Amino acid sequence: MSISPALTETEPIGIAVIGSGYWGPNLVRNFAASPSFHLRWLCDLDRSRAERALGRYSTVAATDRFADVLDDPAVHAVAIATPAGTHRDVALAALRAGKHVLVEKPLAASYADGLVLVEEADRLGLTLMCDHTYCYTPAVQRIRDLLGSGELGELHYVDSVRINLGLVQKDIDVIWDLAPHDLSVLDYVLPEGNVPVALSAFGADPIGAGRSCVAYLTVRLSGGGIVHVHVNWLSPVKVRTMLIGGSRRTVVWDDLNPTQRVSVFDRGVDVSAGPDLDADERRDLLVSYRSGDIVSPALLEREALRSMVEEFASAIRTGKAAATDGRSGLRILEMLEAATQSLAQDGALVPLSAAEALR
Repeated sequence: MSISPALTETEPIGIAVIGSGYWGPNLVRNFAASPSFHLRWLCDLDRSRAERALGRYSTVAATDRFADVLDDPAVHAVAIATPAGTHRDVALAALRAGKHVLVEKPLAASYADGLVLVEEADRLGLTLMCDHTYCYTPAVQRIRDLLGSGELGELHYVDSVRINLGLVQKDIDVIWDLAPHDLSVLDYVLPEGNVPVALSAFGADPIGAGRSCVAYLTVRLSGGGIVHVHVNWLSPVKVRTMLIGGSRRTVVWDDLNPTQRVSVFDRGVDVSAGPDLDADERRDLLVSYRSGDIVSPALLEREALRSMVEEFASAIRTGKAAATDGRSGLRILEMLEAATQSLAQDGALVPLSAAEALR
């Protein structure tokens, strides 16, 4: 096993993609197109599938031996797109071979496994990044700016819907399959100091699949806000929306609307109340409805994966933590495990202890 040599300032980063199933070809396309990287290998247990995925990328080698990647000193980093249950072992082997690591969501199959990866990357001084792709969309970038600037005011609620007639997974439920997208966006856009503190989840398996196919998550925030996430494999329609309601404005993100992905509503409810009101007056609070402008900011259309790839390159070269680093992956894993625990306890509220410490 060969340790990768140090990179020069101008040298492209040698990269290998591990896994050529559903997501791997997307990584291949974006790493091959990036001037920051030199795509050297595509590794898959089925070499013929890797060769088909490579297609016109004739300069990239296909292999079914992970050792070929680890032994290549020209490979400085690996991008892992294999089943979640394999993430720990594959990523750990790459880190110990001196490779920087990008892992498809979720970071690992458990919080304990993810923690092993984070600690090993820290010990070796290597970049560990999680591919939370939606965080790199122009829409989510704008939403983060709006929350961070205070333009929305105090965060009151987030309501997210991610439903479609989807592929029922064999090894995970709908929460572990779909909710990481919503939870990672939540983790990315929340202003500093406002963190998830508890979570409850309800799920159903109406088709007898042996795991939840429809689920609802509720997350309480330290700032007093509430988050609701609805995920569903059984819906005949596809919906990808998120509402972020603040005391001043509300943002609606419709990911399936290419002409108006983000809309900012100056609409809401204002309540007139003061400390000198007596009990009867408090029961008759003056409620007024604000109906202002709706603004749809222009967004630069750019593939999120392209931005994610450049963030990985920047983290490798500078040594600074990526926006979706290993610790962000751990925070998502804690929420996913809390959801599993809550499902088993008929929707019990499960505290989240690690969120603040991992920031």
